[in-house]
Amino acid sequence: MKKNIISLSLLCCALGASAQGISQSMLDKFAQANKLSGSEKAIKNALAAGPVSNLAINQDNQIEQNTYFSNSVPSKGITDQKSSGRCWLFTGMNVLRAKMIKEQNLASGMEFSQNYLFFYDQLEKANLFLQAIIDTRKKPMDDQTVTWLFQNPLSDGGTFTGVADLATKYGIVPAGIMPENYTSNNTSQFTTFIKRKLREDALALRNSKGNDNQLQDMKEKQLSEIYHMLELGLGAPVKEFMWAPKDNNGKCISEPKKYTPQSFYTEFIGLDLQNDYIMLMNDPTREYWKTYEIQYDRHTYDGHNWLYLNVPMEDIKTAAIASIKDSTMMYMSCDVSKYLDRTRGISDLNNYNYDEIFGVKFGMDKAQRILSYDSGSTHAMTLKAVDLDANGKPIKWEVENSWGASYGHHGHIIMTDEWFDNYMFRLVICKKYASEKILKASQQKPIMLPCWDPLFSAEE
Repeated sequence: MKKNIISLSLLCCALGASAQGISQSMLDKFAQANKLSGSEKAIKNALAAGPVSNLAINQDNQIEQNTYFSNSVPSKGITDQKSSGRCWLFTGMNVLRAKMIKEQNLASGMEFSQNYLFFYDQLEKANLFLQAIIDTRKKPMDDQTVTWLFQNPLSDGGTFTGVADLATKYGIVPAGIMPENYTSNNTSQFTTFIKRKLREDALALRNSKGNDNQLQDMKEKQLSEIYHMLELGLGAPVKEFMWAPKDNNGKCISEPKKYTPQSFYTEFIGLDLQNDYIMLMNDPTREYWKTYEIQYDRHTYDGHNWLYLNVPMEDIKTAAIASIKDSTMMYMSCDVSKYLDRTRGISDLNNYNYDEIFGVKFGMDKAQRILSYDSGSTHAMTLKAVDLDANGKPIKWEVENSWGASYGHHGHIIMTDEWFDNYMFRLVICKKYASEKILKASQQKPIMLPCWDPLFSAEE
């Protein structure tokens, strides 16, 4: 113990005066400079009794919200992801079902089964993790990639790339064929046990002296156990089913027909999700008009890494407006919690006066918030409406959310254009709405980014 104390003293001396800790004189200065006024004491009392958002709400901004939108795609019914992180899956399915409902004249409340694809998502991610462990087994445990893998063996979050790879490989099924259950709606605890088992399996793979074939055999046995756990929690994925489309009165439009998930996808969706869409990103920390790829940020080992084209916000808006005008919804993600009035479902930078409450200035711009891990894309929703002024410039936007119909503005969130600039990050568009400049730039060889990049640490 004495040796440790001496070493610590020597370290402090080596650091010098520039590395001073907080002294009593500093504390005295702080206390003297920050004597609370009467109004500040009232704020202190209020903060002791309730959340800061209640106190900081801007009453001048509480006037009735203008809900008119000059251009809007009709909503097809609000879904609810409950207590799960599957917003990416709900959003992707909502984009696809909107197309199907419109083309087939189906009941507006028709949904696809998120539980079906979620089963395969978790199994595929488990394989991705275990194979990555095999691929990196010769690196030390404190290697940054290895550390990241053990910290992130599995999640219920994801991106549109995952929707594209999973739906293409496994097809889709209607919601009633493999319905939601408690586990799929409440993923946190169940996923904890899957991750615990995967970490244990990963250590076994790293410690094994087996050759490549033996390691693959080990991994297959491990995945079989994961499959068993998933079937217990989520149910067995359906292989075949009978289904008939229904109208808004619940009447079958045609006779029931036998489908596989793949044949159902081919008949009713038929999109090439992997090639017909482009993910656009607004990341001011990196050069615009470059494509980027995220290492290990994919849902299947044999699938695609998250690939996007980084463009200015104005180019994203132009593509979004073109899509909405053509009655086509889009996958969009943002930093949803920032300045969101959850009761009214309005995202507006003027909703809360945090600067005034704390007496400090929160002055970081979008790039600084990304670099300092203060902001990232945390939630995916379906972009469906824009309100344009007389000059064709956006005033506000509307998204269809997946938090239930009672949340926000009848299940939707309205975003001011200023908020959109600051906290919207990703938009997936069909290529036919992209400019020639976007199409050309998207063909360049991507720049590979590490899996621990700041912007992707808060995956939706």
